Amino acid sequence: MSRRGIVALLSAAALALPLAATSATTAHAAAPAFNVLVFSRTTGYRHASIPDGIAAIEKLGQEHGFAVDATEDATRFNDADLAKYQAVVFLSTTGDPLDQQSEKDAFQRYIEHGGGFVGIHAAADSGYTWAWYGGLVGAYFRDHPAIQQATVNVVGQGTAATKGLPNRWTRTDEWYNYRSDPRPDVRVLATLDERTYNPVGYSGGSMGADHPISWCHPYDGGRSFYTGMGHTSESYTDPLFLSHILGGIEMTAGAARFNCDPESTG
Repeated sequence: MSRRGIVALLSAAALALPLAATSATTAHAAAPAFNVLVFSRTTGYRHASIPDGIAAIEKLGQEHGFAVDATEDATRFNDADLAKYQAVVFLSTTGDPLDQQSEKDAFQRYIEHGGGFVGIHAAADSGYTWAWYGGLVGAYFRDHPAIQQATVNVVGQGTAATKGLPNRWTRTDEWYNYRSDPRPDVRVLATLDERTYNPVGYSGGSMGADHPISWCHPYDGGRSFYTGMGHTSESYTDPLFLSHILGGIEMTAGAARFNCDPESTG
């Protein structure tokens, strides 16, 4: 080969190298930071906002670099499938969404091995006969009053789930009363000011001066975050609520600090 031919080949190879390197960098940058499974099966009341919630979490994943799968197939709760995810979101599940013992056992093993759980709204209206799940969520739903505006006191400062939220947060939602106070087993992140709305549920009564509505805690080897907000479709276009959900996902997935010990203050 002539000297001119050799120079031409070397020049072509040199030009190809940056293109190859750029392609590899792009592929690396596109890799998701972590994977999330959104589970929304219901065997009781079904919230009309579920599709809005799925779409909102998928959009959060696109914007913040994590992958989202959505399912209502309870058979996905097996060791092999769950191992693909750093967090599992129960989005307004109701009744007994995992109705096979093998599914429950697999999910329990997932948490025991360090998995993350995010419960949104009616996740607390699920699994009433499964005491382990009740402990994971933190409290079971009891009743609620009519949908109305109320003021939320954001008390768990210094977490990803409360970052950017006002200390006094006024919003409209369906405000749950719970069968028990999750304290002292959780770190409460937000409470309801019952003076700002009619808190009496359909079974009569409310929770009183201390009314947790969002919390997080380590549980049985894993990480748990729950918020009672999220009944309305409008919630899933509310930037503050979406920030709250995003922080909970990142905390439970291990992508943000999980400062959720019940005694934690920052």
